[in-house]
Amino acid sequence: MKPDVDRVLQLLSETLMFDLAPKLQDGYAQSTAQITAMLLTAATEEWDRGAQRRFDENAAIRALFREALGVVGKPALRSDLEASLKPSDANIRISALERENNELRRVLIRLHAHVEELEGEAARSLEDGIWAELLESTVRRKISIAPF
Repeated sequence: MKPDVDRVLQLLSETLMFDLAPKLQDGYAQSTAQITAMLLTAATEEWDRGAQRRFDENAAIRALFREALGVVGKPALRSDLEASLKPSDANIRISALERENNELRRVLIRLHAHVEELEGEAARSLEDGIWAELLESTVRRKISIAPF
């Protein structure tokens, strides 16, 4: 048997929501079962898109870093930007992509703080790009079911 994770999560969610929750007498237990079912549905969605979302996000952040090399003069930050341009996407496990995303975001935070202090059109353009990516990253994480 090959357990398809998305199908298993979907079946667990449906069983909790439609079979078990309605039979629970205690209101708290019933609400907890329904919320758990909704979380399983959200986990199903994230299971399907998780690797792609992280891969896309890592690529978008690296694109900002490439642009930043033309703006940033601070040697330590430039060094970190250059080092971050080399993807370690040979391991496409979600845990590996997430670790990489976390590291890229640490550098992005430092870049953003630095760019806010710089003058000029190139700095403002980069800052706008950073804000646009931060907004897009929240859209990528949006769960399609209510109330999430």
